[in-house]
Amino acid sequence: MASRICRADPVHVAPAFSLCRDIIMSGGVIVYPTDTFYGLGANPNNPLAVKKLFEIKGRRADQPILLLIPDPVYVRDWAVEITPQAERLMKRFWPGPLTLVFKAREGVMPALTAGRGTIGLRVPGNALTQKLLFYLGSALTGTSANIAGEPSIETAAEAAAAVGSLVDLVLDGGRAPGDKPSTVVDVSSARLKVIRTGAIPREALEE
Repeated sequence: MASRICRADPVHVAPAFSLCRDIIMSGGVIVYPTDTFYGLGANPNNPLAVKKLFEIKGRRADQPILLLIPDPVYVRDWAVEITPQAERLMKRFWPGPLTLVFKAREGVMPALTAGRGTIGLRVPGNALTQKLLFYLGSALTGTSANIAGEPSIETAAEAAAAVGSLVDLVLDGGRAPGDKPSTVVDVSSARLKVIRTGAIPREALEE
């Protein structure tokens, strides 16, 4: 059975967001727009929800899951420390398509870190996504809403066709920017490492 597609009214977001919150709090998985592509959203503190997300995506256990957070203050809920380099990158590129990989706090699920002891975090630049995260008051998994190995998803219709029978709700927030995924930088140590070059070019990071 295909999941419900719920259109998010940018002015009156509460009805759609309330439905998303009920699903997430009950251990379900939604599809929602981000500042790059559509993502799969689940409660990162619920092991069964995270397990379901892996099953939906067909993702290997050795691949970590990044989290989207409402505001930089939430970093400390997930990361052991924020280095001076990480602080500068956060101030320059957040909100935006930059995922920073921190040393994870004790208690963060190994499924999210793939056993590496690090966690990827991002404050998204999409206004609707930010509103949703603030409404939830918590982090949300942010892995792309495609089956592993398939093209990333830019519209709610594409999401419904790809994973609509597997998720609980598709939140339609219009076409996502697409083009490139977030740039990923490891800030878990004093030496920064660019893991993936995406929407933010390396030159901008070096500046």
